[in-house]
Amino acid sequence: MEHTGTIIFTTVGRPHFGFDVFSVNLHSLTREHRLTDGTSINFNGNFVDDDQSLVFISERSGSPRIFLTRPGTSKSEQLPSAPGSHFHDRPILRENGRLYFISAHEPADSPFKSWAALYSSRVGGNEITRLTPYGVVDYSPAISQSGKLIAVASYGSKHWKGDFRELNTEIVVFSETDPNKRTVVAKRGGWPTWSGDSTIFFHGLAEDGWWSIYRVDLPDNFESLGVKEQSQRVTPPGLHAFTPAAFHDGGRIAVATRRKGTGYRHVELFDIVSEKFSPVTEAMNPNFHHYSPFVSTGSKFLGYHRFRGESAQGDSVIPYLEPVVSPIKGLRMLRLNGTFPAVSPDGDLVAYNHDYINNGGIKVVKSDGSKGWTLMEGRTAFCNSWSPVEKNVIFTSVGPIFAEPKSTVQIARVTFDPSSLDDGKDVSVDIKILTMQETGNNAFPSCSPDGKFIVFRSGRSGNKNLYIMDAVNGEFDGGSVARLTEGPWIDTMPSWSPVGDLIAFSSNRHRPDNPAALSVYLIRPDGTGLRRVHVAGLEGSSDVDRERITHVCFSPDGQWLLLTANIGGVTAEPVSMPNQFQPYGELYAVRLDGSGLRRLTWSECENGTPTWHSNGRGLLDLNLNLEFEMGGLSLGDVKGEKLRGEFEEPLWLTF
Repeated sequence: MEHTGTIIFTTVGRPHFGFDVFSVNLHSLTREHRLTDGTSINFNGNFVDDDQSLVFISERSGSPRIFLTRPGTSKSEQLPSAPGSHFHDRPILRENGRLYFISAHEPADSPFKSWAALYSSRVGGNEITRLTPYGVVDYSPAISQSGKLIAVASYGSKHWKGDFRELNTEIVVFSETDPNKRTVVAKRGGWPTWSGDSTIFFHGLAEDGWWSIYRVDLPDNFESLGVKEQSQRVTPPGLHAFTPAAFHDGGRIAVATRRKGTGYRHVELFDIVSEKFSPVTEAMNPNFHHYSPFVSTGSKFLGYHRFRGESAQGDSVIPYLEPVVSPIKGLRMLRLNGTFPAVSPDGDLVAYNHDYINNGGIKVVKSDGSKGWTLMEGRTAFCNSWSPVEKNVIFTSVGPIFAEPKSTVQIARVTFDPSSLDDGKDVSVDIKILTMQETGNNAFPSCSPDGKFIVFRSGRSGNKNLYIMDAVNGEFDGGSVARLTEGPWIDTMPSWSPVGDLIAFSSNRHRPDNPAALSVYLIRPDGTGLRRVHVAGLEGSSDVDRERITHVCFSPDGQWLLLTANIGGVTAEPVSMPNQFQPYGELYAVRLDGSGLRRLTWSECENGTPTWHSNGRGLLDLNLNLEFEMGGLSLGDVKGEKLRGEFEEPLWLTF
């Protein structure tokens, strides 16, 4: 059965990026020039020549795809790459017209492997060549000066072990003419860059805790001689240095740095001989992060991407809802600028939490993205469930999201007047607390299809288990609370099926010693029929308890589960990106028996908190063109919040 309906989900941080690609002339280093046009986000570029022709990644067409822009042209050209791919990264276009890029369109041979692999094609041609052997994972390609050799950060054929602060990759070199003959030139490192044809610089985490740049020099005939582990550390301790770009003269590298005393990542030049840094971006943009430097072939220009700035020409609004390419015809996918979406019964409205850390409360937006309202502000709220039978009733959790079992978090019933959802009027809202304060951490409500009951997670016993209570009165005024699950483990994030016969939830009851080992379980509302859903055929495998599956919900017909899972590994090197708590989170759909697994998202970021709704009147009227025009992608007249570029460095770099 082909999936239908609309999935709304969150991508952590992504709506705020506002990236454009910039360059500076290395002879002056006084003024930067914007190379991309401010449409969507544009990043991870590389110069094609020494005249600032640029190949880069843009998400303007609904997924990360490869674009080319040339000096004097106002329109970027989308390059043909991997048909059916919803993820591309790190493009390199040689002057001979050969294009190299990372894509994730071919499934890995087993769970817990990334789908990332290196491909090449010729611009204007239709043939795509896979350069990564099947069963192997490659990231971050680099081409030598002559074009004869390729270096990658390779995870090899091993299963992903859960690492992402420092990916357990090796630097591997091979020729395009014989890509299966691969030589490991460094056992630990990522993001390789060539200086000439015999020296590779790369980044890695040093034993003293500082991200640093290393180099390895290749002897003649290294493929037959082999390469001993003789990499040398280049940059000193005391600062983080990563994502290097080498000059072919062998004397300099451009690096992104993170120094003590500054809150931002900046691009600097490092002289190999004098071992001195020269700042580039800090004087021009002291309060912006700068990412992924790259150098033109003749060493004339330095490029990087950064937040384009509030006053820059281009997209300046983060839309409430942003269309994303769906891998399934007839299934719409929308990215929300917020978390924990819940759709009204008729599909006209979407409730969400704008900022569940900083008292963001609850907002409501039209499902066509045209208008938005605030229902609750100045209070921390997270995880919403819209009553299936009442257009004006939303259930939510009020209190801190990451809290101990006995911390005070309460379930609230939020009722509002739909007629007050007009411009210029305050929305009339009533907030009724359903749980007693002394019962501890009550969160993640989900309403039964008849609107009479709420299933939720509570820590009132000292363990986080599931309970069911009256949806109108809760624990007060004669309302009832019944325990659904019990045990010294975590049962959380329940979701009531649209039929009403099942409740899905995440639990570590199979590994109570590991709070991150969450899998999907099903149970009937009367407490019978408890069973684990084994996703992707992992039952009996040694990897079965490595699942981290969260945010589960049902398809509109109740036959499928939508969930966030880690089984696809990591798609790109996380150190090159803004902060992602779980850069391995992707959306999948699976049948109730665990069969028929379908991957729905591909990203270097964390995707999560999804909901799946049938196409009611509001959602059906979106009339999205899933083929997506080249000029960009939106729901029409874009409404949302002002783009300010508010995102952080990876917290594991700064704390």
